[in-house]
Amino acid sequence: MVSAGDFRNGLTLEIEGNVYQVIEFQHVKPGKGAAFVRTKLKNIKNGGVVEKTFRPTEKYPPAHIERSDMQYLYHDGDLFHFMNVETYDQTALSADQVGDALKFVKENEMVKMLSHQGEVFAIEPPLFVELEITSTEPGFKGDTATGATKPAVVETGATVYVPLFVEQGETIQIDTRTGEYMKRV
Repeated sequence: MVSAGDFRNGLTLEIEGNVYQVIEFQHVKPGKGAAFVRTKLKNIKNGGVVEKTFRPTEKYPPAHIERSDMQYLYHDGDLFHFMNVETYDQTALSADQVGDALKFVKENEMVKMLSHQGEVFAIEPPLFVELEITSTEPGFKGDTATGATKPAVVETGATVYVPLFVEQGETIQIDTRTGEYMKRV
């Protein structure tokens, strides 16, 4: 059990049947009345953020989040298939469970599957991926002092904004957290 006085950023807890991660916390000692802990909590299953206050003596059980390396195999219809490379166990997840996590992930690439008590709630793609540009408009000469960009479609079907000098057929590196172009490879 973790008391509210010991909250830290990144700590995961079970509160009222839900799993929350502490995003921000602040110990408040008003001039009058008892001290309390003001927090911002993120529900890790649905992504919602709530603000909540606790007395420093309140206790909650820590939530253990399991992160397992899985290989993204393929997608058919509404299901995405993954395989544990150590045990060769396969898992199929619906499009609702996966969300936009695989927007920049090609088949046979490794991802992290996050679960709590056996229930998968999120997929974490690698931080950076290298993808080939399948279509983009040709760059044009002109005012490039402002860092102009153009849309480009990569091999997974996602659209990324790239500098004007990047051409179709080139391989680029993308930051999957922001979806931004990093560099040519």
